[in-house]
Amino acid sequence: MRCPVCGHLESRVVDSRPASDGSSIRRRRECLACGKRFTTYETVESLPIIVIKKDRTREAFDRSKILRSIIRACDKRHVTMEQMEDVVSEIESSLQNSLQREITSAALGEMVMQRLRALDEVAYVRFASVYRQFKDIGAFMDELTRLLDEKKR
Repeated sequence: MRCPVCGHLESRVVDSRPASDGSSIRRRRECLACGKRFTTYETVESLPIIVIKKDRTREAFDRSKILRSIIRACDKRHVTMEQMEDVVSEIESSLQNSLQREITSAALGEMVMQRLRALDEVAYVRFASVYRQFKDIGAFMDELTRLLDEKKR
């Protein structure tokens, strides 16, 4: 494993434990050249999931893109990084366990919104406003009204 500080190729494992979601192993390493410590994650290699975008282009599923958008939606909210990572892991596991190797970006966005709605309503509305491309305040109010109606039930 290449050291992120000095680039040396050899390191030793100081600590190893399962990550919070159980699907990867977190390893704490120490560079044999400079002595700096860094963390790596080891995951099982799986079949790639392809995301079909609105313009019909295809690209590999990238969990970091989902996590970035969730972090943006949860900015200044009482949502921990662990909760956000759990949402992404849950989505990724769901996709890996499905029989489909391709998913539309619309379906992926709906999966994110479904989980954000349960996690934090403000983050859900923030994500929905970008994802559904609200054109004006009326579209925004329609979504808020729909959310309030569901909450009353």
